[in-house]
Amino acid sequence: MASRLGARLQIVPRALLARFAGRRERPGDPRSILIAHHLLLGDTLMLTPLLAKLRERHPQARIAMTVRRTYAPLYAARPYGVEPVVFDPRDAATLDPLFAPGGFDLACVPGDNRHAWLAAAAGARWIVAHAGDRPAYKSWPVDELRPYPDAPASWADMAAMLAEGPAPRPYRPEAWPAPPCAPFDRPSREYCVLHVGAGSKLRLWNRERWLAVAGELERRDLQVVWSGGRGEESEVAGIDPGRRFSSCAGALDLAQLWHLVKGARLLLCPDTGIAHLGRLAGTPTVALYGPGSATLFGPGEFWRQVPGRAVTVDPFPCRDQRTLFKREIAWVRRCQRTLAECPAPRCMHAIGVDEVLKAALDCARHAG
Repeated sequence: MASRLGARLQIVPRALLARFAGRRERPGDPRSILIAHHLLLGDTLMLTPLLAKLRERHPQARIAMTVRRTYAPLYAARPYGVEPVVFDPRDAATLDPLFAPGGFDLACVPGDNRHAWLAAAAGARWIVAHAGDRPAYKSWPVDELRPYPDAPASWADMAAMLAEGPAPRPYRPEAWPAPPCAPFDRPSREYCVLHVGAGSKLRLWNRERWLAVAGELERRDLQVVWSGGRGEESEVAGIDPGRRFSSCAGALDLAQLWHLVKGARLLLCPDTGIAHLGRLAGTPTVALYGPGSATLFGPGEFWRQVPGRAVTVDPFPCRDQRTLFKREIAWVRRCQRTLAECPAPRCMHAIGVDEVLKAALDCARHAG
């Protein structure tokens, strides 16, 4: 069934039965842990501090995490010993592995609390999520609601707060084993990756500025490789119509892109999931923040040892919305407007070539 109804018809009755008939008790030493969500790529990768913290506190536990099908290859080598479980709310068949006998002692639900129902249906005996989600019925199965912090923090560090205890140790790239991937053509000399695509047109940087930065990097003897997701080939073509630089836009899956980024001396990209991929690979990463918050979606404490730079104009007048996953948070400053509300990304247009190039060269020198 290509709709959410089929999955819901299995999740809701199981969740209700589990909540009324099951034992609800905080586990002292959980042997099986579920992280239940259906987040996009960047938010999913920003759960890494939560994985690290759970593994540090529970070294022998089974830790399973739901992931979208296209993201699962990144977790194939099981970083932090985490078992990826493909979950698609439009495909009820993906529920079968979650409904295996035994259930889970503990479940963490980052982001949207509706997945607390999935955790309950999977037999989780204690469910932890962040407080404040709307509407309230999404949080009904939750046993423990934890508030977001009063002081500014990254979403990655906030997600880790769902687990008890001190913050995890800072990230080290060797903690994320290289995912297996199909062969692809790799650059023949030292190179940098300029990933120009983004899920929203309001995160795209000026095309002429991309080309200007690429030209300057080439003059520093760095081979430039354009990158973009499937369907973003036209963005690269608009930036570099003369095909001055090579492009892999639309040609690589996520595992291949991980390897391309891993081998780069520099990654330059907008504030997207690829910026977080660069941090996982340990590649010096320059991220351009327009509508998004460099505080909220930057490296935070966990990735503080991975070289990188945030380029943004802060404060920016219309980066003034204060919600995260439908929670109002006093210190948040971001913009989630649509093209209908904001026809031109002034916050991205305000970022100049000079500051991007300086950040890029600083990072490249660090890698050298």
